[in-house]
Amino acid sequence: MDAAGIVDEVGEGVSTGVRVGDGVMAMVIPKGNHGAYREQIVLDARAVVPAPAGATHAEACTLPMNGLTARQSLDLLGLSPGQTLAVTGAAGAYGGYVVQPAKADGLTVIADASEADHELVASLGADIIVRRGDDVAARILEHFPKDVDGLADGAVQNERVIPAVRDGGAFTSVRGFIGEPQRGITFTATSVRTYDGEFEKLDRLRELVESGAVTLRVAGTYPPEQASEAHRRLEAGGTRGRHVIEF
Repeated sequence: MDAAGIVDEVGEGVSTGVRVGDGVMAMVIPKGNHGAYREQIVLDARAVVPAPAGATHAEACTLPMNGLTARQSLDLLGLSPGQTLAVTGAAGAYGGYVVQPAKADGLTVIADASEADHELVASLGADIIVRRGDDVAARILEHFPKDVDGLADGAVQNERVIPAVRDGGAFTSVRGFIGEPQRGITFTATSVRTYDGEFEKLDRLRELVESGAVTLRVAGTYPPEQASEAHRRLEAGGTRGRHVIEF
């Protein structure tokens, strides 16, 4: 669902500022034979933004889908600067990308991590890190006895983590909440497909990368003939960053 490369041609009437020869990135929504596993692709102009200055194609390719997914989650949660956000699965592709834009939005972030991932999550800017696990809600409450304002559930904890969210707070995850609605909490499902063509939001993510507020993480690069190996490693779990196919 991600692509990065060089612009070969710009259609008539395109006014986004992207020109032939520019390095760009885009989120690609698969449909039929339309997907990002190809050397050349035609995309709507609003789906394509300049790549972050100094980023390789592989690095730029890690940003669009994960970054826009995180951005949509934060938009759905609707928190204001100074409010508190809990992130489960903070070392993963989704959780890690939520932490950094959340800090850029002025939020206080408490995140979970295994001992092995503590350093990574700290480097992403989380204010407080607690040990991951089924009882993560209790560890969040140790730091915020009155509960957090919002929660991005990358670890799919669902009802196990809801006690950490205040009455009238907000919850989102990429799979949607599984359980009984309760205590006036707003439950939403993050679906990045609805952010396809959000030029300004993706371009803002580029700016955050260039300012150092968001980092790009490549887990590995593969030639097309080794795409199946990239998928095997992704399915095995524990990926930190994104696997990238280079043409």
